[in-house]
Amino acid sequence: MNLDLLTVGDATIDTFLFIHDAQVNCSLQKDACQLCMNYADKLPVEKISRTVAGNAANNAIGSTRLGLNTAFVTTLGNDGSGEWILKKLTEEKVDTTFVRLDKKLETNSSVVLSFKGERTILVYHAPRKYQLPTRLPSAKFVYYTSVGEHHHRLNAELIAYVKKTGARLAFNPGTYQLRSGMNALKPVFAVTDCLFLNKEEAVRIVGTKENMRAYLTSFRAFGPKTVVITDGPTGSFVLSAGKFYQMGIPKTPVVERTGAGDAFASGFIAALARGKKVPEAMCWGTMNSSSVIMYIGPQQGLLTLTGMQKFHKKITHRCAQEM
Repeated sequence: MNLDLLTVGDATIDTFLFIHDAQVNCSLQKDACQLCMNYADKLPVEKISRTVAGNAANNAIGSTRLGLNTAFVTTLGNDGSGEWILKKLTEEKVDTTFVRLDKKLETNSSVVLSFKGERTILVYHAPRKYQLPTRLPSAKFVYYTSVGEHHHRLNAELIAYVKKTGARLAFNPGTYQLRSGMNALKPVFAVTDCLFLNKEEAVRIVGTKENMRAYLTSFRAFGPKTVVITDGPTGSFVLSAGKFYQMGIPKTPVVERTGAGDAFASGFIAALARGKKVPEAMCWGTMNSSSVIMYIGPQQGLLTLTGMQKFHKKITHRCAQEM
């Protein structure tokens, strides 16, 4: 089996609730905002939608659509939700050889509160014992992303796998991985080829810095060869091979932003896997995320190779420039 990509992480069922009886309160710098609703009130929901999701599932599907031979390592509950996710993965032609069904625990789920195009996510990870399957084939890339609390063994196994096979590790840490602290993150950072974070996550790890160059440099010191930080409407920023790059985002309609970061990472890695340079990889990521936010949910807008070319021509947006 020749794999382009091995995606490792959790899959979920996302329930989207579109609300309007809320308000956003921000600090003076507008970097820290809160979604506020009346306590103990009944709030009307404008619309409800349900979809397969999760950072890893989004990446596996997005990467397959972009032509990568992708296998998914995950555990699902042996329930209706797990069966639905497995069916979706199969329809998208993701290799599900390493998807395991857990008879004792339910499938992960999330509730997404969508307000004025932005989302706040309530995440439930079923408690699992994470470990890699035995006899995993070699892959050009490994994409490691959000898992639940007890993932330290998985960290060690992935580090060993990368060192043994020479696979390039793309790491996009989720909530529990970030909460595990730098002692747990540093060994993974040390073998990471591409690190993906959004600005809020970057601030949480290294504190407030004077500019984006300082954030990128801080994470490069931990070991990743390429550091990618996305900052919503501001765009994306990359440090790779000693060069700083930045890219804005095109003007496209925004329905809701769930999965934008996953779409960016999927496009970025797919471009690298096809021999593209960093500026073009940023362009692929930007096109993919710009398409995703035009739809409800994290997967409907994920582009194919043909769709990537058409979307790029349609919006006539330049690729990344050096900072």
